[in-house]
Amino acid sequence: MGDTVKISFAGLPTTLDGLVVLLAAEGGSEGGPAFAPAVEALMAPAGDLLARAARADHFEGKSGKTLDLVAPAGLDASRVIVVGVGKPSALKPFDWLKLGGSIMGKVPAAAKEVSVVLALPEGEVTPQSAAELALGMRLRAYSFDRYKTRPKPDEATAKPKVTLYIENDSAAKRAFRKREGIGDGVMIARSLVNEPANVLTPTEFAKRTGDLSRLGVDVEVLGEKEMKKLGMGALLGVGQGSKQDSQVVVMRWNGGKSGTAPVAFIGKGVVFDTGGISIKQAAGMEDMKGDMAGAACVVGLMHALASRKAKVNAIGAIGLVENMPDGNAQRPGDIVTSMSGQTIEIINTDAEGRLVLGDVLWYVKERFKPQFMVDLATLTGAILVALGTENAGLFCNDDALAGRLHQAGLDTGEKVWRMPLAPEYDKLIDSKFADMKNTGGRFGGSITAAQFLKRFVGEVPWAHLDIAGTGLNSPTSEFNRSWGSGWGVRLLDHLVAQHYES
Repeated sequence: MGDTVKISFAGLPTTLDGLVVLLAAEGGSEGGPAFAPAVEALMAPAGDLLARAARADHFEGKSGKTLDLVAPAGLDASRVIVVGVGKPSALKPFDWLKLGGSIMGKVPAAAKEVSVVLALPEGEVTPQSAAELALGMRLRAYSFDRYKTRPKPDEATAKPKVTLYIENDSAAKRAFRKREGIGDGVMIARSLVNEPANVLTPTEFAKRTGDLSRLGVDVEVLGEKEMKKLGMGALLGVGQGSKQDSQVVVMRWNGGKSGTAPVAFIGKGVVFDTGGISIKQAAGMEDMKGDMAGAACVVGLMHALASRKAKVNAIGAIGLVENMPDGNAQRPGDIVTSMSGQTIEIINTDAEGRLVLGDVLWYVKERFKPQFMVDLATLTGAILVALGTENAGLFCNDDALAGRLHQAGLDTGEKVWRMPLAPEYDKLIDSKFADMKNTGGRFGGSITAAQFLKRFVGEVPWAHLDIAGTGLNSPTSEFNRSWGSGWGVRLLDHLVAQHYES
C-alpha cells in the first residue's frame, strides 16, 4: 500500500493550532461567505479578518474555491485556509469525498499538523459526510515513491498529522472505520498497478493476495498443472511464451448467510502485455505493466469487503499471465480449446485478455454458481475511442444489474456507460476453422470483445466493465494523483452494500 496520512477525530475545538482549515458556505451577508458560529468564535481574536479577506479576494464560499491566509497575531494557528462548500444542502457523499481531496491538495509539503474544523452555518456535518471527507484526504495523500532514492522537493507529498474536529466525533470515528478499509482497498489496487512488471510477476502477484488471509479471506492459487487438468487452454495459451508461470487466484469471503449463493468478481491480470507475436509498437509499451488493473481492483475490493466485514458471500477470481513473444509463444492462426470446450482461432495474439477472462469466467460459473458475475479488464483501445477516460464501458446481459451498476457509478463518481450487446455482432467473431475467433476486426472492437466473453457466462447475470480508459493513466481528480487509479473498488463495494448484503 502506498504512503498516506493518518487521520483522527475530536470534538469541536476552543482554540486553533497548526495549519487550520475552515469551511465556508454561500449565502452570507452582502454576497460574501457564511460561516458557522463555531468558526466565528474561533476566529474572534482576529476581528473581522475573514470578512475583509473574503471581500478583497472576491471569495463567496462557492464550491471548490479557497481563501488562504497567514494567521494574524492573536491566533495560535500558523495559517488558515478557508474552503468553500457552495450550498451545503446540495452536497452528496461524492461531493464530500472530493472536498476532502481538495483540502488535502491545499496542504503544503512542510505541514506537520493540520486541523480541519467541520462546522457549517446551518445544520451539522453528519458523521457519514465527515468520513467521506476523511477518505478523500487519505486518497489524495497517497503516493507511490518506493523506487525513488532521491525524490525531488516539488514532488514531496504532505504527510502531516490530521485531526478532523466535528460535533459528533464518536459517530464519525465509527463511520470512518468502514471507509478506511475501502480506502486501503483503493490504495492496494493503485500500488499493484503502479508496480513494474519485473517485480510484479504472476507468481509475485499471487503471493501478495495471500495478505488477505489476515482478514479472513480464503485464498487459493491454481498453478499451470492444475489449470492444464481443468482444460484452461485459452488462458494457458496466452502465457506460454513467457518464462513466468501463469496463475489463477481464487479469493473467498464468507460474510453472508451459509448456503447463500455468492456474488463474483473476475479480473484480467496481464502483468505485462507486449502483444505477443502480434507485437505492439514500442511507443507507450511501458504502460502495459498496468494491463492487470482489473485484477488489482478485484484484490482491492476483496480487501474492502473483508475489512468492513461485509455481510455477503463474495468470490474474487483473477487470471495472472504475461504475454511475451518467445519461440514458444502462440501464433496467429493457432487454435486453442477453452475450459468450456469451445475452440478459439487466434487471429491476433494482442487480443489476449478475453482469452484469460473466458476461462476464469467459465471456472467461476461452474464451480460457485454465483448470483451474478462482474468482470473488469483493460480490454480494448476501442473503448477509449468511444468513451474517452471519464466512463468505463458497461456491457451487461441483465437490465437490473446494469441499472444498479449505473446508479452506483453516479453515487461514487466511478461512472459507467452502457454499450450494446446483440446477436448481430456475433458474426464478426465467427471463425471458418473453430467455434470463434478472438477478434472481430477494427469496427466495434469493444463490443465484439464483450460478445466473445458472453459466450462463457451462460445464463448467469453478468456485466463486463472495460476499464482501459479509467484504470490507468486516467485524468487526475481532487482525490487522485496516481497513475494507477484504483478505479472500481469504491464502485463495486457500493454496489454490494446497497443491494446484496444480508
